[in-house]
Amino acid sequence: MAYRLAIDIGGTFTDFALVDETAEEVVIHKALTTSTDPSEAVLQGASQLLDRQGVSFDAVTTITHGTTLVTNAIIERKGACTGMVTTVGFKDVLDIANERRYDLFDLRLVFPQPLVPRGFRCEVEERIGYTGAILTPLNMDGLEKRISEMIDKHGLESLAVCLLHSYLNPVHEMEICTFLKKKFPFLYVSASSDVSPFMREYERFTTTTANAYVQPVVDRYILRLEEGFLSKGFGGMFLMMTSSGGTVTAEAARLFPVRLLESGPAAGVLMSAHRGRALVLPNILSYDMGGTTAKGCLIRNGAPRKKYHMEVARVHEFKQGSGLPIKTPVIDMIEIGSGGGSIAWVDARGLIKVGPSSAGASPGPACYGNGGQEPTLTDASLILGYLDPHFFVGGRMALDVNASKKVISENIAVPLGLDVVTAAWGIHEIVNEDCARAFRIHASERGVDYRSCTMVAFGGSGPVHALRISRKLKIPRVLFPMGAGVFSAFGLLVSPLSFDNLRSYRVPLNEVTVEQLEAVFGPMAEESSLLLYRAGVPADQVQIIRRLDMRYQGQGFEIEITLPHGVALAWCLERLPEIFDSAYRERYGVTLVDEPLEIVNWKVETKDSSPRTGGVYHSDKGRKEETMLKGYRQIYVPESQNFEKCPVYSRYAMDPGTVLKGPAVVEEAESTCIIGRGDTVTVDEHYNLVAEIQEGALNDAEI
Repeated sequence: MAYRLAIDIGGTFTDFALVDETAEEVVIHKALTTSTDPSEAVLQGASQLLDRQGVSFDAVTTITHGTTLVTNAIIERKGACTGMVTTVGFKDVLDIANERRYDLFDLRLVFPQPLVPRGFRCEVEERIGYTGAILTPLNMDGLEKRISEMIDKHGLESLAVCLLHSYLNPVHEMEICTFLKKKFPFLYVSASSDVSPFMREYERFTTTTANAYVQPVVDRYILRLEEGFLSKGFGGMFLMMTSSGGTVTAEAARLFPVRLLESGPAAGVLMSAHRGRALVLPNILSYDMGGTTAKGCLIRNGAPRKKYHMEVARVHEFKQGSGLPIKTPVIDMIEIGSGGGSIAWVDARGLIKVGPSSAGASPGPACYGNGGQEPTLTDASLILGYLDPHFFVGGRMALDVNASKKVISENIAVPLGLDVVTAAWGIHEIVNEDCARAFRIHASERGVDYRSCTMVAFGGSGPVHALRISRKLKIPRVLFPMGAGVFSAFGLLVSPLSFDNLRSYRVPLNEVTVEQLEAVFGPMAEESSLLLYRAGVPADQVQIIRRLDMRYQGQGFEIEITLPHGVALAWCLERLPEIFDSAYRERYGVTLVDEPLEIVNWKVETKDSSPRTGGVYHSDKGRKEETMLKGYRQIYVPESQNFEKCPVYSRYAMDPGTVLKGPAVVEEAESTCIIGRGDTVTVDEHYNLVAEIQEGALNDAEI
């Protein structure tokens, strides 16, 4: 028998999913994340799951892993000591940035500090022009001495090589990299022409420095996992999830760790899209809330939107421009600092705030009994009756209600003159509104009307909040998949091997020939395909997708168009103007038909087109309940502003066709669904819970 194992690390829990490739059945596991060294939870949890199933590591063909390691290392500034080599006169690019204020009226504006301090930036004499021509030959005099001093004084581990216009001609960067690897073989070296070959030097420099900053951390982490799995008998393929919704080999992840920034969240979005295609749901809001953050993503016609620009470590969560810009392929998501472990606090105005700080897995919420002394969202949900203190993580963790009441009373209720229940509901509802507000902004910026969407809600905390948030957004239907608490791990099972190759090369469209298209796209496709071939993907299974960033000449920004698949490049070139016009009109409602066009960026995505299944998950063997109704519990119902005796159902005993009416609670080991008053839930043939919002239901603002 052959198995595939998926492992997704979150801020509080690490999730596991094991699929039997013969029977296509999935079993799952959940363990607390070990914050000091996440690899410990990965290795221990994987062993526990396989031992429980009587499966040996040598029967596992593939392990796919998603992690928050890269994001956390940048946000928490726990990366390596990093330096930068750049063209003389350009060492201050990281500080000058775009000379753009993200808030015109804030006189105390703060920007995130560059990952490489000014004193760690070296200049070399060289210059490549905007056409790619060498204007000044490379002169590396003094570079070796400067690097040696930084190694001796500061313990330099990694270097980013970022030269002007190297995206057009990387020859000087390659010379420097070769020199550094020869003189300092222990240093990690990242070249901007490899990591982010885009025009606009600030974004290219920040992306490359971010890659260099986390490269030693990721390399050591992957090595610990590889050695740990090898010692247990694993001899299969180890893959890492990228931000763009595909997987890469450990080798590629070591080279380009910046592509792992949204590793875990991307897997959940991919699984939402997979489920939407299976159920013929074209418009989906993927909603994932775990222990630390909540994520939302819009899915259209079965595919999430991809972008090539993101920000990390924002000073202000919702203000674009307040973070470090990263140019890398990524699924277009909105992330909110609200999760089960998010800490509630009272600000200077006497208002309740929740997050973005999190209690994490250690010490965790007060109710975990691990010494947590601050009130969290999980503590509030426990007080409101939404969580069963004796059935958390399937009964493997007992929760302390009195500890939750104590911290919420001392930190929230007493300072504000509230009773504990009102304070707990305030915490819960503020998170609902924070998520709804963020999703409204995300949708309005993309011209999307949520009233035509279905929400797919998952994560350990997502199903607790989903129906309240959907009411605020006027989303009529919410789908709760089976195993919602480990849904992102399922996404890792269906993620294909893929790699994106990107390059800036600006040229007027009327000067482009078919030969030029082939000359640019050909090497890019060959380079990307090679990574898949090395991973064992047959050549006939490698799908090549070509994209272009185009704009009207004179514009400052461009839009992406995808070339038709399986069509000759000559045909594509002839129809590029009308393809661009159609995409431009869809985005802006108008076209400028008489204006000349130009190509700015060239993109090639290669991916394994062989079908991948996430398997079928109903429930773990032996956990099937005899009766669907587990009993009754007092839960807080906002419509009556009081506790009511509500039925509690076991999800594992529900058969297709079962219909429930809210208010009610549906429990499974990894998550809990809270059904609102008047909402109707039906179990479909795939064992999803499909909740229909009561027609004419009031928005929370009106209650």
